[in-house]
Amino acid sequence: MAIASKPLGQILKEMKLVSEFDIQEALQLQKDQGGAIGRILLDRGLIDDRQLTEALGRQSGMEVIDLASAMITPDLIDMVPVNVAETYQVIPVSFDGSTLTLALADPLNISVLDDLKFMLNCEVKGAVSDPEAVEKAFAAYYGDKTESMESLIGDMGGDDFSVVDNREQMMDLEQLEKDVNAAPVVKLLNMILLTAIKDRASDIHLEPFEKEFKVRYRVDGVLYEMMPPPIQLARAVISRVKVMSNLDIAETRLPQDGRIELNIAGNPVDLRVSTLPTMYGESVVMRVLDRSNVSLDLEQIGLPTTDLETIRRLIAKPNGIILVTGPTGSGKTTTLYSCLAEANEPGTKIITTEDPVEYNIDGIVQVPINDEIGVTFAACLRSILRQDPDKILVGEIRDLETGQIAIEASLTGHIVFSTLHTNDAPSSIIRLVDLGIEPFLLTATVEAIVAQRLVRRVCSDCKTEYDPTDEMLMELELTRSDVAGRTFFYGKGCKKCNGSGYKGRIALFEIMVMNDRLRDMILEGASTQELQLAAREDGMRTLRDSGLTHIYDGVTTIEEVVKETVIT
Repeated sequence: MAIASKPLGQILKEMKLVSEFDIQEALQLQKDQGGAIGRILLDRGLIDDRQLTEALGRQSGMEVIDLASAMITPDLIDMVPVNVAETYQVIPVSFDGSTLTLALADPLNISVLDDLKFMLNCEVKGAVSDPEAVEKAFAAYYGDKTESMESLIGDMGGDDFSVVDNREQMMDLEQLEKDVNAAPVVKLLNMILLTAIKDRASDIHLEPFEKEFKVRYRVDGVLYEMMPPPIQLARAVISRVKVMSNLDIAETRLPQDGRIELNIAGNPVDLRVSTLPTMYGESVVMRVLDRSNVSLDLEQIGLPTTDLETIRRLIAKPNGIILVTGPTGSGKTTTLYSCLAEANEPGTKIITTEDPVEYNIDGIVQVPINDEIGVTFAACLRSILRQDPDKILVGEIRDLETGQIAIEASLTGHIVFSTLHTNDAPSSIIRLVDLGIEPFLLTATVEAIVAQRLVRRVCSDCKTEYDPTDEMLMELELTRSDVAGRTFFYGKGCKKCNGSGYKGRIALFEIMVMNDRLRDMILEGASTQELQLAAREDGMRTLRDSGLTHIYDGVTTIEEVVKETVIT
Protein backbone atom coordinates (compact mmCIF):
# COMPACT_ATOMS: atom_id res chain seq x y z
CA MET A 1 0.00 0.00 0.00
CA ALA A 2 1.58 3.30 -1.06
CA ILE A 3 1.34 6.35 1.16
CA ALA A 4 -0.34 9.30 -0.57
CA SER A 5 2.27 11.83 -1.53
CA LYS A 6 0.25 14.82 -0.28
CA PRO A 7 1.90 16.47 2.77
CA LEU A 8 0.00 16.31 6.08
CA GLY A 9 -0.05 20.10 6.40
CA GLN A 10 -1.75 20.39 2.99
CA ILE A 11 -4.42 17.86 4.04
CA LEU A 12 -5.12 19.76 7.28
CA LYS A 13 -5.39 22.99 5.28
CA GLU A 14 -7.91 21.36 2.90
CA MET A 15 -9.87 20.27 5.98
CA LYS A 16 -9.96 24.02 6.87
CA LEU A 17 -8.28 23.36 10.21
CA VAL A 18 -5.07 25.36 9.70
CA SER A 19 -3.90 28.26 7.53
CA GLU A 20 -0.85 28.45 5.24
CA PHE A 21 0.74 30.75 7.84
CA ASP A 22 0.24 28.05 10.54
CA ILE A 23 1.87 25.44 8.30
CA GLN A 24 4.90 27.62 7.52
CA GLU A 25 5.36 28.42 11.23
CA ALA A 26 5.15 24.70 12.08
CA LEU A 27 7.66 23.84 9.31
CA GLN A 28 10.11 26.38 10.72
CA LEU A 29 9.70 24.89 14.21
CA GLN A 30 10.23 21.41 12.75
CA LYS A 31 13.43 22.63 11.08
CA ASP A 32 14.70 24.17 14.34
CA GLN A 33 13.61 21.52 16.84
CA GLY A 34 12.74 18.38 14.85
CA GLY A 35 9.63 16.24 15.42
CA ALA A 36 6.52 15.41 13.39
CA ILE A 37 4.55 18.33 11.96
CA GLY A 38 1.26 16.83 13.18
CA ARG A 39 2.58 16.74 16.77
CA ILE A 40 3.81 20.37 16.47
CA LEU A 41 0.36 21.57 15.33
CA LEU A 42 -1.25 19.49 18.10
CA ASP A 43 1.03 20.94 20.79
CA ARG A 44 0.22 24.47 19.59
CA GLY A 45 -3.50 23.78 20.07
CA LEU A 46 -4.37 24.29 16.38
CA ILE A 47 -5.82 20.77 15.98
CA ASP A 48 -6.98 18.00 18.34
CA ASP A 49 -6.20 14.25 18.45
CA ARG A 50 -9.33 13.28 16.49
CA GLN A 51 -8.57 15.74 13.68
CA LEU A 52 -4.93 14.60 13.46
CA THR A 53 -6.00 10.95 13.30
CA GLU A 54 -8.50 11.73 10.51
CA ALA A 55 -5.84 13.64 8.52
CA LEU A 56 -3.34 10.78 8.94
CA GLY A 57 -6.01 8.38 7.70
CA ARG A 58 -6.52 10.49 4.58
CA GLN A 59 -2.76 10.76 4.02
CA SER A 60 -2.14 7.01 4.32
CA GLY A 61 -5.30 5.91 2.54
CA MET A 62 -6.46 3.90 5.58
CA GLU A 63 -9.82 3.93 7.33
CA VAL A 64 -10.02 5.67 10.70
CA ILE A 65 -11.06 3.41 13.60
CA ASP A 66 -12.63 4.58 16.86
CA LEU A 67 -11.26 1.93 19.22
CA ALA A 68 -13.55 3.07 22.08
CA SER A 69 -16.65 1.94 20.15
CA ALA A 70 -15.11 -0.93 18.14
CA MET A 71 -16.44 -4.48 18.75
CA ILE A 72 -13.25 -6.36 19.60
CA THR A 73 -13.94 -10.02 20.43
CA PRO A 74 -11.74 -12.46 22.40
CA ASP A 75 -11.22 -14.42 19.16
CA LEU A 76 -9.66 -11.33 17.56
CA ILE A 77 -7.41 -10.73 20.57
CA ASP A 78 -6.25 -14.38 20.40
CA MET A 79 -5.09 -13.82 16.81
CA VAL A 80 -2.42 -11.33 17.92
CA PRO A 81 -0.20 -12.51 20.81
CA VAL A 82 0.39 -10.00 23.59
CA ASN A 83 4.12 -9.65 22.86
CA VAL A 84 3.41 -8.83 19.18
CA ALA A 85 0.66 -6.32 20.04
CA GLU A 86 2.91 -4.60 22.59
CA THR A 87 6.06 -4.50 20.42
CA TYR A 88 4.33 -3.28 17.26
CA GLN A 89 1.71 -1.10 19.03
CA VAL A 90 -1.28 -2.61 17.19
CA ILE A 91 -4.81 -3.74 18.12
CA PRO A 92 -6.81 -6.25 16.00
CA VAL A 93 -10.22 -4.77 15.05
CA SER A 94 -11.76 -7.13 12.46
CA PHE A 95 -11.18 -10.34 10.49
CA ASP A 96 -13.10 -11.18 7.32
CA GLY A 97 -11.89 -14.77 7.05
CA SER A 98 -8.72 -13.96 5.10
CA THR A 99 -7.54 -10.44 6.07
CA LEU A 100 -6.96 -9.13 9.59
CA THR A 101 -7.42 -5.38 10.09
CA LEU A 102 -5.08 -3.82 12.67
CA ALA A 103 -5.32 -0.38 14.24
CA LEU A 104 -1.83 1.20 14.16
CA ALA A 105 -0.56 3.66 16.74
CA ASP A 106 1.78 5.03 14.03
CA PRO A 107 -0.02 4.90 10.66
CA LEU A 108 3.01 6.33 8.81
CA ASN A 109 5.07 3.28 9.74
CA ILE A 110 3.25 0.93 7.36
CA SER A 111 6.36 -1.22 6.88
CA VAL A 112 5.27 -3.00 10.09
CA LEU A 113 2.44 -4.56 8.08
CA ASP A 114 4.93 -6.67 6.11
CA ASP A 115 6.47 -7.93 9.37
CA LEU A 116 3.05 -8.65 10.87
CA LYS A 117 2.00 -10.60 7.78
CA PHE A 118 4.92 -12.97 8.56
CA MET A 119 4.43 -12.83 12.32
CA LEU A 120 0.68 -13.55 12.24
CA ASN A 121 0.74 -15.79 9.17
CA CYS A 122 -2.23 -14.13 7.44
CA GLU A 123 -3.01 -11.16 5.20
CA VAL A 124 -3.12 -7.89 7.17
CA LYS A 125 -4.21 -4.32 6.48
CA GLY A 126 -3.81 -1.20 8.54
CA ALA A 127 -6.29 1.23 10.04
CA VAL A 128 -5.61 4.55 11.75
CA SER A 129 -6.08 5.23 15.45
CA ASP A 130 -4.30 7.60 17.79
CA PRO A 131 -1.52 6.30 20.11
CA GLU A 132 -3.49 7.03 23.32
CA ALA A 133 -6.48 5.01 22.10
CA VAL A 134 -4.20 2.08 21.17
CA GLU A 135 -2.57 2.27 24.62
CA LYS A 136 -5.98 2.25 26.38
CA ALA A 137 -7.21 -0.63 24.22
CA PHE A 138 -4.04 -2.61 24.96
CA ALA A 139 -4.57 -2.13 28.72
CA ALA A 140 -8.24 -3.15 28.39
CA TYR A 141 -7.83 -6.24 26.20
CA TYR A 142 -4.31 -7.44 27.02
CA GLY A 143 -3.89 -6.16 30.61
CA ASP A 144 -4.30 -9.61 32.20
CA LYS A 145 -2.36 -11.48 29.50
CA THR A 146 1.34 -12.20 29.79
CA GLU A 147 3.32 -14.51 27.60
CA SER A 148 6.74 -15.97 28.24
CA MET A 149 8.68 -18.78 26.63
CA GLU A 150 7.74 -21.03 29.57
CA SER A 151 4.00 -20.28 29.36
CA LEU A 152 3.98 -20.62 25.57
CA ILE A 153 5.70 -24.02 25.68
CA GLY A 154 3.46 -25.07 28.58
CA ASP A 155 0.34 -24.16 26.56
CA MET A 156 1.52 -26.33 23.68
CA GLY A 157 1.37 -29.43 25.86
CA GLY A 158 2.42 -32.73 24.39
CA ASP A 159 0.09 -33.31 21.45
CA ASP A 160 -1.69 -30.00 20.89
CA PHE A 161 -0.12 -29.51 17.49
CA SER A 162 0.22 -31.59 14.36
CA VAL A 163 3.89 -30.90 13.64
CA VAL A 164 5.78 -34.18 13.44
CA ASP A 165 9.47 -34.78 13.96
CA ASN A 166 10.53 -36.33 10.67
CA ARG A 167 14.25 -35.54 10.82
CA GLU A 168 15.24 -39.10 10.04
CA GLN A 169 12.56 -39.72 7.43
CA MET A 170 12.67 -38.68 3.80
CA MET A 171 11.58 -35.07 3.52
CA ASP A 172 7.89 -34.53 2.73
CA LEU A 173 7.94 -30.98 1.33
CA GLU A 174 4.16 -30.63 1.34
CA GLN A 175 3.98 -31.58 5.04
CA LEU A 176 6.92 -29.30 5.86
CA GLU A 177 5.22 -26.34 4.20
CA LYS A 178 2.14 -26.99 6.37
CA ASP A 179 4.30 -27.29 9.48
CA VAL A 180 6.05 -23.98 8.73
CA ASN A 181 2.68 -22.19 8.97
CA ALA A 182 1.40 -24.11 12.02
CA ALA A 183 0.28 -21.77 14.81
CA PRO A 184 2.70 -23.13 17.48
CA VAL A 185 5.65 -22.71 15.10
CA VAL A 186 4.70 -19.13 14.19
CA LYS A 187 4.10 -18.21 17.87
CA LEU A 188 7.31 -19.81 19.05
CA LEU A 189 9.55 -18.11 16.48
CA ASN A 190 7.89 -14.74 17.14
CA MET A 191 8.57 -15.18 20.85
CA ILE A 192 12.23 -16.14 20.26
CA LEU A 193 12.88 -13.17 17.95
CA LEU A 194 11.07 -10.54 20.03
CA THR A 195 12.57 -11.73 23.35
CA ALA A 196 16.10 -11.75 21.93
CA ILE A 197 15.78 -8.34 20.27
CA LYS A 198 14.21 -6.82 23.41
CA ASP A 199 17.14 -8.15 25.48
CA ARG A 200 19.64 -6.52 23.04
CA ALA A 201 20.95 -9.87 21.78
CA SER A 202 23.63 -9.75 19.09
CA ASP A 203 23.11 -13.36 17.91
CA ILE A 204 20.30 -15.94 18.13
CA HIS A 205 21.27 -19.64 17.94
CA LEU A 206 18.81 -22.44 17.02
CA GLU A 207 20.56 -25.78 17.52
CA PRO A 208 18.95 -29.23 17.07
CA PHE A 209 20.56 -32.11 18.99
CA GLU A 210 19.64 -35.78 19.32
CA LYS A 211 17.21 -35.29 22.23
CA GLU A 212 16.96 -31.53 22.58
CA PHE A 213 16.31 -28.35 20.58
CA LYS A 214 18.49 -25.63 22.12
CA VAL A 215 17.72 -21.93 21.74
CA ARG A 216 20.46 -19.58 22.92
CA TYR A 217 21.19 -15.91 22.44
CA ARG A 218 24.27 -13.79 22.99
CA VAL A 219 24.03 -10.58 25.02
CA ASP A 220 27.16 -8.45 25.58
CA GLY A 221 29.32 -11.31 24.31
CA VAL A 222 27.89 -13.99 26.64
CA LEU A 223 25.55 -16.83 25.56
CA TYR A 224 22.34 -17.38 27.55
CA GLU A 225 20.06 -20.38 27.11
CA MET A 226 16.29 -20.08 26.76
CA MET A 227 13.93 -22.81 27.89
CA PRO A 228 14.30 -25.52 25.20
CA PRO A 229 11.20 -25.85 22.95
CA PRO A 230 9.76 -29.30 22.07
CA ILE A 231 12.22 -31.13 19.83
CA GLN A 232 9.50 -32.00 17.30
CA LEU A 233 9.26 -28.27 16.47
CA ALA A 234 12.95 -27.97 15.54
CA ARG A 235 12.69 -28.72 11.84
CA ALA A 236 9.58 -26.60 11.32
CA VAL A 237 10.96 -23.58 13.23
CA ILE A 238 14.25 -23.73 11.33
CA SER A 239 12.39 -24.10 8.02
CA ARG A 240 10.24 -21.07 8.90
CA VAL A 241 13.43 -19.02 9.43
CA LYS A 242 14.61 -20.21 5.99
CA VAL A 243 11.30 -19.20 4.38
CA MET A 244 11.50 -15.72 5.99
CA SER A 245 15.06 -15.29 4.69
CA ASN A 246 14.26 -16.56 1.17
CA LEU A 247 16.40 -19.70 1.48
CA ASP A 248 15.69 -23.07 -0.13
CA ILE A 249 13.87 -25.22 2.48
CA ALA A 250 14.40 -28.34 0.34
CA GLU A 251 18.20 -27.94 0.53
CA THR A 252 19.40 -29.23 3.91
CA ARG A 253 22.83 -30.63 2.92
CA LEU A 254 24.60 -27.35 2.13
CA PRO A 255 25.21 -24.22 4.25
CA GLN A 256 23.09 -21.24 3.17
CA ASP A 257 23.14 -17.52 3.96
CA GLY A 258 20.21 -15.11 3.86
CA ARG A 259 18.74 -12.00 5.42
CA ILE A 260 15.50 -11.07 7.20
CA GLU A 261 14.50 -7.39 7.42
CA LEU A 262 12.14 -6.53 10.28
CA ASN A 263 10.74 -3.32 11.70
CA ILE A 264 10.36 -3.73 15.45
CA ALA A 265 8.50 -0.91 17.22
CA GLY A 266 9.53 1.52 14.49
CA ASN A 267 13.20 0.47 14.54
CA PRO A 268 14.72 -1.25 11.49
CA VAL A 269 16.30 -4.58 12.48
CA ASP A 270 18.22 -6.81 10.04
CA LEU A 271 18.85 -10.46 10.80
CA ARG A 272 21.77 -12.07 8.94
CA VAL A 273 20.88 -15.75 8.72
CA SER A 274 23.41 -18.57 8.41
CA THR A 275 22.46 -22.27 8.24
CA LEU A 276 24.86 -25.18 8.78
CA PRO A 277 24.04 -28.88 8.24
CA THR A 278 24.72 -31.00 11.37
CA MET A 279 24.13 -34.61 12.39
CA TYR A 280 20.66 -33.83 13.74
CA GLY A 281 19.36 -31.21 11.31
CA GLU A 282 20.37 -27.68 10.40
CA SER A 283 21.87 -25.33 12.97
CA VAL A 284 20.85 -21.70 12.42
CA VAL A 285 22.53 -18.54 13.71
CA MET A 286 20.91 -15.13 13.20
CA ARG A 287 23.16 -12.09 13.67
CA VAL A 288 20.99 -9.19 14.91
CA LEU A 289 21.84 -5.84 13.34
CA ASP A 290 19.68 -3.37 15.25
CA ARG A 291 20.50 0.00 13.74
CA SER A 292 18.75 1.86 16.59
CA ASN A 293 21.23 0.31 19.06
CA VAL A 294 24.39 1.27 17.18
CA SER A 295 25.85 4.74 17.48
CA LEU A 296 28.30 5.30 14.63
CA ASP A 297 29.96 8.15 16.46
CA LEU A 298 33.71 8.15 17.25
CA GLU A 299 33.02 9.92 20.54
CA GLN A 300 30.70 7.13 21.69
CA ILE A 301 32.88 4.04 21.14
CA GLY A 302 35.09 4.45 24.23
CA LEU A 303 38.20 6.19 22.88
CA PRO A 304 40.10 8.28 25.48
CA THR A 305 40.56 11.93 24.45
CA THR A 306 44.19 11.52 23.34
CA ASP A 307 43.37 8.42 21.25
CA LEU A 308 40.35 10.20 19.75
CA GLU A 309 42.60 13.05 18.58
CA THR A 310 45.07 10.50 17.14
CA ILE A 311 42.32 8.72 15.15
CA ARG A 312 40.97 12.02 13.83
CA ARG A 313 44.45 13.00 12.62
CA LEU A 314 44.80 9.63 10.86
CA ILE A 315 41.39 9.92 9.16
CA ALA A 316 42.37 13.34 7.81
CA LYS A 317 45.58 12.05 6.15
CA PRO A 318 45.63 12.22 2.31
CA ASN A 319 46.86 8.64 1.84
CA GLY A 320 48.01 5.54 3.68
CA ILE A 321 46.56 2.37 5.22
CA ILE A 322 44.81 2.24 8.60
CA LEU A 323 44.20 -1.28 9.92
CA VAL A 324 41.83 -2.36 12.69
CA THR A 325 42.57 -5.77 14.15
CA GLY A 326 40.97 -8.16 16.61
CA PRO A 327 38.96 -11.39 16.76
CA THR A 328 35.44 -11.82 15.36
CA GLY A 329 32.93 -9.84 17.40
CA SER A 330 35.45 -7.37 18.85
CA GLY A 331 33.73 -4.31 17.35
CA LYS A 332 36.12 -3.71 14.41
CA THR A 333 33.27 -2.95 12.00
CA THR A 334 31.68 -0.41 14.35
CA THR A 335 35.02 1.38 14.76
CA LEU A 336 35.58 1.51 10.98
CA TYR A 337 32.01 2.71 10.30
CA SER A 338 32.47 5.41 12.95
CA CYS A 339 35.67 6.55 11.18
CA LEU A 340 33.82 6.66 7.84
CA ALA A 341 30.86 8.52 9.37
CA GLU A 342 33.35 11.09 10.73
CA ALA A 343 34.91 11.52 7.26
CA ASN A 344 31.57 11.50 5.42
CA GLU A 345 31.00 14.95 3.94
CA PRO A 346 29.93 16.26 0.50
CA GLY A 347 33.55 16.96 -0.54
CA THR A 348 34.76 13.40 0.12
CA LYS A 349 33.96 10.35 -2.02
CA ILE A 350 33.93 7.18 0.12
CA ILE A 351 33.51 3.66 -1.29
CA THR A 352 33.37 0.46 0.75
CA THR A 353 33.54 -3.20 -0.20
CA GLU A 354 32.17 -5.47 2.52
CA ASP A 355 31.16 -9.07 3.18
CA PRO A 356 28.32 -8.39 3.87
CA VAL A 357 27.27 -4.71 4.09
CA GLU A 358 26.20 -4.42 7.75
CA TYR A 359 24.88 -0.87 8.11
CA ASN A 360 23.77 1.52 5.39
CA ILE A 361 25.28 5.01 5.64
CA ASP A 362 23.82 7.82 3.53
CA GLY A 363 26.40 9.38 1.21
CA ILE A 364 28.72 6.36 1.13
CA VAL A 365 28.85 3.96 -1.83
CA GLN A 366 28.75 0.41 -0.39
CA VAL A 367 29.51 -2.71 -2.46
CA PRO A 368 28.60 -6.21 -1.18
CA ILE A 369 31.05 -9.06 -1.85
CA ASN A 370 29.74 -12.12 -3.72
CA ASP A 371 32.48 -14.73 -4.11
CA GLU A 372 30.16 -17.11 -6.01
CA ILE A 373 30.09 -14.83 -9.06
CA GLY A 374 33.66 -13.58 -8.72
CA VAL A 375 32.89 -10.32 -6.88
CA THR A 376 35.86 -10.71 -4.50
CA PHE A 377 37.60 -8.05 -2.38
CA ALA A 378 40.45 -7.91 -4.91
CA ALA A 379 38.13 -7.66 -7.96
CA CYS A 380 36.01 -4.96 -6.28
CA LEU A 381 39.05 -3.01 -5.17
CA ARG A 382 40.37 -2.82 -8.75
CA SER A 383 37.02 -1.39 -9.94
CA ILE A 384 36.76 0.98 -7.00
CA LEU A 385 40.06 2.62 -7.96
CA ARG A 386 38.42 3.60 -11.28
CA GLN A 387 35.51 5.26 -9.44
CA ASP A 388 37.54 8.30 -8.29
CA PRO A 389 37.31 7.70 -4.49
CA ASP A 390 39.08 9.67 -1.75
CA LYS A 391 38.72 7.09 1.00
CA ILE A 392 38.22 3.33 0.65
CA LEU A 393 37.12 0.63 3.09
CA VAL A 394 38.13 -2.96 2.31
CA GLY A 395 36.19 -5.27 4.64
CA GLU A 396 39.19 -7.54 5.25
CA ILE A 397 42.69 -8.18 3.88
CA ARG A 398 42.46 -11.96 3.45
CA ASP A 399 45.14 -12.69 0.88
CA LEU A 400 48.20 -11.32 -0.93
CA GLU A 401 46.21 -10.03 -3.93
CA THR A 402 43.87 -7.90 -1.76
CA GLY A 403 46.84 -6.64 0.26
CA GLN A 404 48.77 -5.63 -2.86
CA ILE A 405 45.84 -3.73 -4.37
CA ALA A 406 45.21 -1.97 -1.02
CA ILE A 407 48.88 -0.89 -1.06
CA GLU A 408 48.56 0.25 -4.69
CA ALA A 409 45.46 2.30 -3.73
CA SER A 410 47.37 3.89 -0.87
CA LEU A 411 50.40 4.72 -3.04
CA THR A 412 48.13 6.43 -5.60
CA GLY A 413 46.70 8.92 -3.11
CA HIS A 414 43.91 7.20 -1.19
CA ILE A 415 43.30 6.47 2.50
CA VAL A 416 42.47 2.75 2.84
CA PHE A 417 40.73 1.35 5.92
CA SER A 418 40.69 -2.42 6.47
CA THR A 419 40.65 -5.21 9.07
CA LEU A 420 42.88 -8.16 9.95
CA HIS A 421 42.48 -11.04 12.36
CA THR A 422 45.49 -10.82 14.72
CA ASN A 423 45.94 -10.68 18.50
CA ASP A 424 47.45 -7.22 18.80
CA ALA A 425 48.72 -4.26 16.76
CA PRO A 426 52.44 -5.26 16.36
CA SER A 427 51.62 -8.83 15.22
CA SER A 428 49.64 -7.40 12.26
CA ILE A 429 52.93 -6.46 10.57
CA ILE A 430 54.20 -10.05 10.80
CA ARG A 431 50.83 -11.31 9.50
CA LEU A 432 51.05 -9.07 6.41
CA VAL A 433 54.65 -10.17 5.76
CA ASP A 434 53.46 -13.80 6.07
CA LEU A 435 50.86 -13.08 3.37
CA GLY A 436 53.78 -12.20 1.06
CA ILE A 437 53.73 -8.38 1.19
CA GLU A 438 57.20 -6.85 0.98
CA PRO A 439 58.29 -5.02 4.18
CA PHE A 440 59.37 -1.92 2.20
CA LEU A 441 55.79 -1.58 0.87
CA LEU A 442 54.37 -1.82 4.39
CA THR A 443 56.68 0.89 5.70
CA ALA A 444 55.69 3.13 2.78
CA THR A 445 51.93 2.76 3.28
CA VAL A 446 50.80 1.63 6.76
CA GLU A 447 50.07 4.69 8.92
CA ALA A 448 48.59 3.02 12.00
CA ILE A 449 47.24 -0.24 13.39
CA VAL A 450 44.40 -0.25 15.93
CA ALA A 451 43.85 -3.42 17.99
CA GLN A 452 40.65 -3.70 19.99
CA ARG A 453 38.59 -5.90 22.31
CA LEU A 454 35.16 -5.50 23.90
CA VAL A 455 34.62 -5.81 27.66
CA ARG A 456 31.30 -5.69 29.49
CA ARG A 457 30.33 -2.54 31.42
CA VAL A 458 29.35 -2.78 35.08
CA CYS A 459 25.57 -2.22 35.37
CA SER A 460 25.03 1.33 36.65
CA ASP A 461 21.87 0.29 38.59
CA CYS A 462 23.56 -2.32 40.80
CA LYS A 463 27.15 -1.02 40.81
CA THR A 464 28.80 -1.91 44.12
CA GLU A 465 32.20 -1.06 45.56
CA TYR A 466 34.41 -3.98 46.64
CA ASP A 467 37.95 -4.82 47.69
CA PRO A 468 39.68 -7.22 45.25
CA THR A 469 41.56 -10.23 46.62
CA ASP A 470 45.34 -10.63 46.28
CA GLU A 471 44.70 -13.41 43.73
CA MET A 472 42.63 -11.03 41.57
CA LEU A 473 45.36 -8.40 41.66
CA MET A 474 47.98 -11.04 40.87
CA GLU A 475 46.13 -11.87 37.64
CA LEU A 476 46.76 -8.26 36.59
CA GLU A 477 50.36 -8.43 37.89
CA LEU A 478 49.52 -5.77 40.47
CA THR A 479 50.33 -5.48 44.18
CA ARG A 480 48.42 -3.79 47.01
CA SER A 481 50.76 -0.80 46.83
CA ASP A 482 50.05 -0.40 43.08
CA VAL A 483 46.34 0.08 43.75
CA ALA A 484 46.52 2.09 46.97
CA GLY A 485 43.72 4.66 46.95
CA ARG A 486 41.98 3.02 43.96
CA THR A 487 38.29 2.03 44.08
CA PHE A 488 36.99 -1.14 42.42
CA PHE A 489 33.39 -1.91 41.42
CA TYR A 490 31.29 -4.88 40.33
CA GLY A 491 27.59 -5.41 39.56
CA LYS A 492 25.56 -7.31 42.18
CA GLY A 493 22.89 -8.22 39.60
CA CYS A 494 19.45 -6.64 39.23
CA LYS A 495 16.36 -6.63 36.98
CA LYS A 496 17.89 -4.10 34.60
CA CYS A 497 20.85 -6.39 33.79
CA ASN A 498 18.96 -9.72 34.11
CA GLY A 499 21.05 -10.57 37.17
CA SER A 500 24.36 -10.55 35.25
CA GLY A 501 25.86 -7.44 36.87
CA TYR A 502 26.76 -6.08 33.42
CA LYS A 503 24.91 -3.97 30.87
CA GLY A 504 26.42 -2.93 27.54
CA ARG A 505 30.05 -3.10 26.43
CA ILE A 506 32.97 -0.74 25.93
CA ALA A 507 36.02 -1.14 23.69
CA LEU A 508 39.66 -1.39 24.77
CA PHE A 509 42.09 0.10 22.26
CA GLU A 510 45.78 -0.30 21.41
CA ILE A 511 46.92 2.20 18.76
CA MET A 512 50.33 1.72 17.13
CA VAL A 513 51.12 4.80 15.03
CA MET A 514 54.02 4.21 12.64
CA ASN A 515 57.17 6.33 13.01
CA ASP A 516 60.69 6.23 11.52
CA ARG A 517 62.01 3.98 14.29
CA LEU A 518 59.29 1.35 13.77
CA ARG A 519 59.68 1.54 9.97
CA ASP A 520 63.44 0.87 10.25
CA MET A 521 62.77 -2.09 12.56
CA ILE A 522 60.24 -3.58 10.11
CA LEU A 523 62.79 -3.30 7.26
CA GLU A 524 65.34 -5.08 9.48
CA GLY A 525 62.86 -7.94 10.13
CA ALA A 526 62.18 -7.21 13.83
CA SER A 527 59.99 -9.67 15.79
CA THR A 528 56.53 -8.90 17.20
CA GLN A 529 58.00 -8.58 20.71
CA GLU A 530 60.66 -6.10 19.56
CA LEU A 531 58.08 -4.00 17.70
CA GLN A 532 55.80 -4.02 20.73
CA LEU A 533 58.57 -2.97 23.11
CA ALA A 534 59.58 -0.10 20.80
CA ALA A 535 55.97 1.02 20.32
CA ARG A 536 55.41 1.05 24.11
CA GLU A 537 58.58 3.09 24.59
CA ASP A 538 57.17 5.55 22.03
CA GLY A 539 53.95 5.91 24.04
CA MET A 540 51.62 3.13 22.83
CA ARG A 541 49.12 1.96 25.47
CA THR A 542 48.49 -1.79 25.24
CA LEU A 543 45.06 -3.43 25.48
CA ARG A 544 45.88 -4.39 29.09
CA ASP A 545 46.80 -0.75 29.91
CA SER A 546 43.52 0.39 28.37
CA GLY A 547 41.66 -2.21 30.45
CA LEU A 548 43.33 -1.05 33.67
CA THR A 549 42.19 2.52 32.99
CA HIS A 550 38.56 1.34 32.65
CA ILE A 551 38.87 -0.76 35.85
CA TYR A 552 40.16 2.27 37.79
CA ASP A 553 37.33 4.40 36.33
CA GLY A 554 34.77 1.86 37.60
CA VAL A 555 33.57 1.07 34.07
CA THR A 556 34.45 -2.65 34.00
CA THR A 557 35.82 -5.41 36.24
CA ILE A 558 39.12 -7.23 36.72
CA GLU A 559 37.57 -10.50 35.43
CA GLU A 560 36.52 -8.91 32.14
CA VAL A 561 39.94 -7.36 31.44
CA VAL A 562 41.82 -10.56 32.38
CA LYS A 563 39.51 -12.56 30.07
CA GLU A 564 40.01 -10.29 27.05
CA THR A 565 43.67 -9.23 27.31
CA VAL A 566 47.08 -10.81 27.90
CA ILE A 567 50.06 -9.53 29.89
CA THR A 568 52.63 -7.95 27.58
